[in-house]
Amino acid sequence: MSSSQRRGGARELARFLEIQNLGLNVPFALGFVLVAAGGWPAPLAFALIVVAFLGARNAGHAFNRWADRRLDAENPRTADRALPAGRLSPGFALGVTAASSAVVVVAAAFLNPLALALAPVALALILGYSYTKRVSWLATPFLGLVEAIIPAAAFVAIDARLPAPAWLAVGAILAWGTAFETVHSLGDVASDRAQGLSSLPVRFGRRGSLVAIGVLHGVALVLLGLFGWAEGLGWAYDLALVTIAIGVGLVDLRFGTGDAPVRTAFRWHFAFAVLFLAGVAGGLFFR
Repeated sequence: MSSSQRRGGARELARFLEIQNLGLNVPFALGFVLVAAGGWPAPLAFALIVVAFLGARNAGHAFNRWADRRLDAENPRTADRALPAGRLSPGFALGVTAASSAVVVVAAAFLNPLALALAPVALALILGYSYTKRVSWLATPFLGLVEAIIPAAAFVAIDARLPAPAWLAVGAILAWGTAFETVHSLGDVASDRAQGLSSLPVRFGRRGSLVAIGVLHGVALVLLGLFGWAEGLGWAYDLALVTIAIGVGLVDLRFGTGDAPVRTAFRWHFAFAVLFLAGVAGGLFFR
C-alpha cells in the first residue's frame, strides 16, 4: 500500500488545505493586526480576524484545487494531490469553498459594516486567481494582490477604515507576494508551458524573472520601511527590516547563481515573516 493510500483523513485534509504552509503569511497578518490596533487587539475582534483569515485561506485553497484538478493530474509535481488522485471528490472541494466563504462573510459581519461590504470583493479576488493563469502572465502579480489583502483586511477589521499607512503596507505585500510567487513558479515552467498556462517566469524566462524578483523585493522593503516610519515603529522595527534586507539579498544571490532549490524560498519566506513580526512587536511594546 502506498503512502498516499495510508494517509489518514485529518492528514489528507491538512494537505488539501496546505496547512503546512500556513506560517508563510500568519506572521505578516499578525504583525499588521498589532499595528492597526496599536498593540493587542480586543479578544473578540482578534478571534473574528483569525476565523476570517482561516476561512478566506481555506476557501482559496479548496477552490484552486477544484479548478486545477485536471491540470494537476498532468503535472508530475501535483499528480498525487487528493483530487486528481481520487482520494477526495470535486464536490467536497466545492463544499469546503462554500462553507469557508460563508465563514468569512459571517465573521466580517460581526466585525464592522465596511468589513462586511468588502468581504465579497476579497473573496472574488481570492477565488478569481484560479483562472487568471489560463489567460495571462499577470496571474503571478494577481496572486501577489491576493496576498496584499492581508494588511488591508487587518486595518479594516480593527479600524473600519484604510488609513494612508495601510496603503503602503498593501503595496509592500503586493510586491513581496509577487516576488515569492515568481520564485515558486520557477519550478513549474516546463509543465506550465506544456499545459499552455502562463506565469511571469513563462513570459520572461529565468533571467528576467530573477531581475523582477530583485526589483520587487527592493520595492517591498522600501514600502515596509515607509510603513514603519509612518506608524512610528522605531529602531526595533528598523533593525528587523535591515536584517530582512540582508537576508533577502543573500537568498536572491543564491537563486541568481542557480545554487538554491525553489523549496528554499518557503523556509526563508517564513523566516523573514517572523522577523517582520518580531520587529513590529519590538516597535510597539519596547519603544
